[in-house]
Amino acid sequence: MTEKLLSNVEYNYKLIEERINEAAIKSGRNREDITFLAATKTVDVEVINYAISLGLKYIGENKVQELLSKYEKYNLENTSLQFIGHLQSNKVRQIVGKVDLIQSVDSVKLCREISKQSVKNNLISDILIEVNIGDEESKSGVNAEQVYELLDEIKDFDNISVKGLMCIPPICDSPQKNLKFFNKMNNIFIDISSKNIDNISMDILSMGMSSDYYEAILSGANMVRIGSSLFGARNY
Repeated sequence: MTEKLLSNVEYNYKLIEERINEAAIKSGRNREDITFLAATKTVDVEVINYAISLGLKYIGENKVQELLSKYEKYNLENTSLQFIGHLQSNKVRQIVGKVDLIQSVDSVKLCREISKQSVKNNLISDILIEVNIGDEESKSGVNAEQVYELLDEIKDFDNISVKGLMCIPPICDSPQKNLKFFNKMNNIFIDISSKNIDNISMDILSMGMSSDYYEAILSGANMVRIGSSLFGARNY
């Protein structure tokens, strides 16, 4: 870990904060209304903890094994650890109780296992429903048309609480082209909010990453997941 790397992270953090603030104001909201979550896949814990020391309050991991390998080293005193990647049912038991939010829930089977493990651990797990907003075969997530059916099936599950929606839109050659997907997500989010379904609250709309978080905020996102714009290019 070099001084230059940490210096870059500090510079990037301030720049991202400025852009989030600008987008929030432009969308008629305050900076405090937007959650900046750092996507920390492949990032060393020392670098993550440095970003936390700058004021970062939310981090998200994509892989269970990586999360577990870092877990004891995170500085989580004032920081929320969340799971943002594809989650297999057989790995649910390994993260329930360790994360504050599971963002990538897309099936009754997965919800049932989260419920089972949450009951076993005597806690309530907060989750987001992942929407495959571009109907891409290569991506996980429930199709937009099936979100309501899924919510209806899981609304009475024990010890889980749906807190909102998340998505990863198709890769577009410009952030502006993602606006149609972001706007569609926001419309679904607002529509579900208006229905007042028991055990379903639409508090979080998690969308927008390094290349398009500004546009996502303009389209209604109140949580953005930013990795490479903060930490630099990934080391796969």
